[in-house]
Amino acid sequence: MPLEERLLRQQMDRTLSETDLRLPGVLGRVRGKVRDSYLLGDGRRVIVCTDRISAFDVVLGTIPWKGQVLNELAAFWFQLSRHVAPNHLVAVPDPNVMVVRDCRPIPVEFVMRAYLTGVTTTSIWYAYSQGRREFCGHILPEGLRKNEPLPQAILTPSTKAAAGAHDESVSAQELVRRGLVTQAQMDLAAALCARLFAFGQQQARQRGLILVDTKYELGLASNPGGGEELLVIDEIHTPDSSRYWYADDYEERLRRQQEPRSLDKEYVRQKLVADGYTGQGPPPPLSDELRAEAARRYVAAYELLTGRPFQPDLAPPQERIARNLEEYLR
Repeated sequence: MPLEERLLRQQMDRTLSETDLRLPGVLGRVRGKVRDSYLLGDGRRVIVCTDRISAFDVVLGTIPWKGQVLNELAAFWFQLSRHVAPNHLVAVPDPNVMVVRDCRPIPVEFVMRAYLTGVTTTSIWYAYSQGRREFCGHILPEGLRKNEPLPQAILTPSTKAAAGAHDESVSAQELVRRGLVTQAQMDLAAALCARLFAFGQQQARQRGLILVDTKYELGLASNPGGGEELLVIDEIHTPDSSRYWYADDYEERLRRQQEPRSLDKEYVRQKLVADGYTGQGPPPPLSDELRAEAARRYVAAYELLTGRPFQPDLAPPQERIARNLEEYLR
């Protein structure tokens, strides 16, 4: 169901760019690129998904209802895939909020790729186009074209850089050598990510989409009886963490050497690259037209993947979030 244009325009000045929760039991804020999290001190954490959008490892601005789309879509996937891989979701007390099990994050982004694509200098396509035939420890065959499938899905991890710095793609062996993960954790994580990615691809195909690549974040949660459990955290299979293409015309566009039709934030990246911005220096301001089109695409992704109509919440987000959380925590 298309967004009503009048509501979309009104929402341009009502986006959720910052949070500052001051509720009993809620401890200090940790600000991420898109999500703000608050520790509850009882083994749970509150994660608020804002409307901020990031690319090239920098925050670019805000997109109307982006936080609600990401939060509700991540919750949908967490619930749908719980039998495939355990995750941290506990409750969704607000359209922009998750309550989750508190975890010790593994300082690695686990990126699964099934196609030779990308627009940034850190992408697998850029490396291939520069003549590299090894990427994150995987040997790539000669003769591949941009946007073609890889021989098989591969895990290409990256380090998690500090704010303002860029992530670094490395092999699984290198992560172990640096001490970022143990070999046992790496083996378990690789198997979990492969299962989850295959499940996501299968579900996407049923919806007429191709899940091209995705990023998983994992964490370790303490169990009451002792020991730790590896959980999927943050988000899963959203337009921020995943690249989706429409399946119906993919083969034809590949044959014509055209870019696939996408349904993710790649649209924003491509627009910025076309205007000459590749992540160096302060980003240019996002035009209202770009923000509106991005919002339409986020909502389309939600509706196509879930099979549900998107119901935009029109209440002022700061007050609504505080009220809903207070009621949930009472």
